[in-house]
Order: sequence, then structure tokens, then C-alpha cells
Amino acid sequence: MGNIIDCHGHVKWYGYTPAKLVENMDAHGIARMWLLSWECAPEEMDLNLYGNIFWPGHLQLPFEHVMEAVEQYPDRFIPGYAPDPRQPGALKRLQGAVQYLGARVCGELKCRVMMDDPHALEMFYYCGEAGLPVVFHMDVPLPRHEAGKDPGNWYCCDWENLARALECCPKTIFIGHAPGFWREISGNADDDAGYYPKGAITAGGRLQDYLDRYPNLYCDLSAGSGLGAVSRDPEAGKAFLVKYQDRCLFGRDYFDDALYRFLIGCDLPEVALAKILRENALRLVPVTSGASE
Repeated sequence: MGNIIDCHGHVKWYGYTPAKLVENMDAHGIARMWLLSWECAPEEMDLNLYGNIFWPGHLQLPFEHVMEAVEQYPDRFIPGYAPDPRQPGALKRLQGAVQYLGARVCGELKCRVMMDDPHALEMFYYCGEAGLPVVFHMDVPLPRHEAGKDPGNWYCCDWENLARALECCPKTIFIGHAPGFWREISGNADDDAGYYPKGAITAGGRLQDYLDRYPNLYCDLSAGSGLGAVSRDPEAGKAFLVKYQDRCLFGRDYFDDALYRFLIGCDLPEVALAKILRENALRLVPVTSGASE
């Protein structure tokens, strides 16, 4: 596999201790991983989905667990931290994590805050000044904009709010992830009420429109949402990856090699594949040394 950079990982998640996670990385040729936190109010989580996945005694993925792994394996993990912008002192805590603990990424932002919330914009602006890319999880109410319907577990929505964040913080790199982000690869997304649409990718997707308009928007290919989007229509998925090869980052969010196998099977140009697997991540978050390099 080579020296892959995984831009989306978690520790003490599905029972993965730091040692077990490194073992998994070694098995899949991953040199380094962006190790991300997740701060979110318990009432904003679907505990029926996540309740048995968190480490016992925790209902989130705290930055303390990230740093525990980084301290054990400093050459393998790049620390990421995203405090909930609505909580008092969130920006100060992020600044402290950067200044004193070496945080290099703001992520994973996954809470019920609009991307153009004033507190979020304050944090995003700082990230641009400090050189931290922002990894955000987008889930939108489905069907979109239907009045009177329970919106469910939405996070960081919606696209109009994302546009304002991209415009207000042009120095900040935003890396989109999750079903609400990736379903928009197809122009008929509004006609499909599923979180993971299938079938042909049609022209006019919001995602491509935003990538063309906003140079500070990037794509996190992790999880079933990223892989599902580019594999639902393999020919169109390959064309997307080639066109946006400078803006797509390899990530798993899981512990398998499904995305890698798809990318290899696409027969992408070697230059594009290298960018997606490694070079784009290194450009955004450079590393200067380490045994795994």
C-alpha cells in the first residue's frame, strides 16, 4: 500500500485502543493518521446508534484520548480537536490545544451548529490564521427544507450556511464529510430522500458547484458516505476524483481497506492517486520527520 495518510480516524472507538489502532494501520499501510475528537451534547447524539461504540464511561470522543494516543505513538498520529463552538471558552480551549499540545487539525466538528454561527465563524477564522484545516460532519434533514418535519440528528447544515463560512473565512480549509455532504455529488439529490443515494450521478451537483466556486473546500473520502458517493457510479466517480484530485483526501473513519481497494480498482492516474492517498494531506498538514516516513 505504501505510506498512506489517513485523514479521518478515532481512538477508543469500537474498542480500538492506541495499540490496536496502530496494529490496524500497519496492516493497511497507513503511515500516519489524523486522530480526531468529537465533542457533542449527549442529547444531540443518537445513542441507539452510538451508545455501545463509545469507550465505557464516555458519551463522546474526548481530546484527552487523542493526546493519550499521540503521546504513545508520536510518529503515527496527528492530533485533531474540535470543541463545540457554542460552549463557553471553546476558542480558548482550541488555542490552548494548538499552543501547548500541538493540535494540527480542527476536527471532527459534529454538533448541531450552523456553519455560519457567529461562534463557529470566530473559531474558523482562527483556524485559517493558525493553519488548521477544519474537518466537519454534515447531516441534513431529509427531505431537505420540509416544514413541520422532525429534522432528526442534523449536524453542521446546511449548504447555504456552508457557503457563508467559506466566504467569511477564505484562508480556512474546510474538509467536508458524511452523508449530508456527499449525497450532493449528484444533481438529483433533492429528489432522493435517502442518506446514501444510489444509482447514476447526474450533472448539476451542489458539491461540484461549491468545489468550483470555493477553492478552500476539500473532500474527506472516509466512511460509507464518501466511498458510496464515488462508487455508486464508478465511471462518474473516477471522473470526479481525477477532476478534483487536488481537493480529495483519503480517510477511513472505519478500520478496513474498502476505499483503498476502490481507488486502486479505478485505475486512476498515478499522480492523482498519490495526491489523494498522501500528498494532499501532507500539503495541508506537513510532517517533517518520523520513523514511518
